[in-house]
Amino acid sequence: MLIGLCGGICAGKHAIAEYLIQEQGFQLLELVNKNPLQISDGPDDDFLLQASDIRRKSGHGSDLVFETVDALLEFVTKRWRERWVTTDIWDGATLDRLLQRPFFLLVSVDAPVSLRWQRFRDRCLRRQLDPPDLEKFVLWNDRHLYDKDIGRAYLTDRAQVRLFNSSSSLGELHAALKALDLANPQRLRPTWDQYFMQLASLAAQRSNCMKRRVGCVIVRDHRVISTGYNGTPRNIRNCNEGGCPRCNRGEGGGSGLSMCLCIHAEENALLEAGRERIREGAILYCNTCPCLTCTVKIAQVGISEVVYSQSYTMDKESAAILEAAGVRLRQFSPPQNGLIYLQSLGDSNEDTT
Repeated sequence: MLIGLCGGICAGKHAIAEYLIQEQGFQLLELVNKNPLQISDGPDDDFLLQASDIRRKSGHGSDLVFETVDALLEFVTKRWRERWVTTDIWDGATLDRLLQRPFFLLVSVDAPVSLRWQRFRDRCLRRQLDPPDLEKFVLWNDRHLYDKDIGRAYLTDRAQVRLFNSSSSLGELHAALKALDLANPQRLRPTWDQYFMQLASLAAQRSNCMKRRVGCVIVRDHRVISTGYNGTPRNIRNCNEGGCPRCNRGEGGGSGLSMCLCIHAEENALLEAGRERIREGAILYCNTCPCLTCTVKIAQVGISEVVYSQSYTMDKESAAILEAAGVRLRQFSPPQNGLIYLQSLGDSNEDTT
């Protein structure tokens, strides 16, 4: 596994790298070719990155410093089962090369600008340098993140895991990172449940129903048989164009269903697959628990298991029918995506930059 850390000035990426090295057996990898585009009238990269400090604490020598990203990748590819970390991700070309490998995980780190300014001030004072005022730091930060040539935001936006580091101490940060378990190999490759539920959620994005976006995937032996999303039937005007009067009136869930023209996601997937293609052992993934109408059809065609992520208004009734029909029902909650807040768990005032 290779974890790449990127983020703003004093967001905490190097503190996270140190934690991974000291507590979870990672080793630091560096690129000789540092960022050639510096912030005008701003801190240089040696000051910002503290890579030498991390190297000194970890005890690693120059054999883990590489001339190019290709040389780094060649080294790691032969040792991908070991744990590696780097903070030397400067541009889109470097990131593109790293993201091609299945063992690479990009993690971005952010923090409130006021907190990052305070961390930067503390670092300056420890090195007996005059710290910048907040206004000057904000100008540096804006260039560091959003400049069209050197902006880190273009890299952090592509991160698979995004961390918000509001911790005020290393103790807090380490406790949060331990709970997060960045080194979990499932972050590199989704489980079958994750994979098929993500496909169901993707199918839901095609929905035109004014009430709720629902997507469904039917699989057997880990192969997709069919997909479906809810909306009006073929050749009928789309629901979001007024095709279903019931949905466009905004009636509450479960009411006026006899007047609804929308075909549910599960129904569309079942119609697409047909009973002969479904057979015993088929699993239906849906981002919403099936309603009663869909439940009886699921039982009829021989689906063996239903997996859903979000609850609906009649989960208990649907569950009872599926249980009576011998169909297993379970809820799957995908791992958290988007911005992850590193929770504050400590009291000390150690630097977390």
